[in-house]
Amino acid sequence: MKEELFVSGRNIPNIDPFLNIWHWQIPLYLYLGGLAAGIMFFAGYFTIMRKEKEMETTVKWAPFLVPIALVLGLIALFLDLKHQLYFWRLYTTIRFESPMSWGAWTLMLVTPLSMVWAASYIKELIPKWDWKFGFLNQAEALAIKHRKQMAWAMMLLAVVLGVYTGILLSAFNARPLWNTSVLGILFLTSGLSTGLAATMWMSKSKYERKVLSRLDLIMIGIELFLIIHMLMGFLAASEVQIEAAQLFLGGEFTVVFWVFVIILGLVFPAVLEILELKGFHVPVWIPALLILIGGLVFRFVMVEAGQITRFLY
Repeated sequence: MKEELFVSGRNIPNIDPFLNIWHWQIPLYLYLGGLAAGIMFFAGYFTIMRKEKEMETTVKWAPFLVPIALVLGLIALFLDLKHQLYFWRLYTTIRFESPMSWGAWTLMLVTPLSMVWAASYIKELIPKWDWKFGFLNQAEALAIKHRKQMAWAMMLLAVVLGVYTGILLSAFNARPLWNTSVLGILFLTSGLSTGLAATMWMSKSKYERKVLSRLDLIMIGIELFLIIHMLMGFLAASEVQIEAAQLFLGGEFTVVFWVFVIILGLVFPAVLEILELKGFHVPVWIPALLILIGGLVFRFVMVEAGQITRFLY
């Protein structure tokens, strides 16, 4: 990247242009949103496929992580807001051309839905649980009755949420590294993979872990393909996008990206999962933890590197 120095005698707040840097809150928010989307998607999928007994952790227990992840993500997002007291204005309008509007309304629907889904299984987790109030027991019975409809809604909203975490960046056309249509599906795939990893770690069933491991290998393969496609697209584009790709191909993010995201976050866990499927004993927490860390580092790298890139010519 070419370094340039801009000198100006003016610095009038809210009049002269300036850059608000995104710090740790945004990549953490994107990561937790993708993780929640991955868990929700497969919980809904195996419910629709009527595999609740075989995939018990996926359908019943892993979704308890979803409301926690979403709430923590929203707290991180709230901490990043410049005008925190006015966040509610996002819900006074719907703008179809705004990724943030899509995200705000999706989270408004996903968060309570994830809570209702988890609550519908709480008596299986805690047999002595008592809702105390009659209307809550009626609401629980209604949720149990309509689980299949909820599963379809969860799958749809999970896809929207996962894609949104990438489109939130790609909508910023002024940042060459983010200015690619690949980011939406790439972040969705990464979120699905981290969701599978978290569920695998929780599961005690060999059959369930085997199914999830096979699905995760597919997600990792797609993710690697999309990353290669993204870099090739940059290298075949304009000068600024070539320079954006160079951040990962010899630039300051090369080691972090290739070691912690590609090798330790994708390739090595895939090898371990293949060995496990072949019959070798591999502690399930090792590939799961590496995938979770790799997904987090990937979002930090994309957010940090993307803010460096810009159009100069």
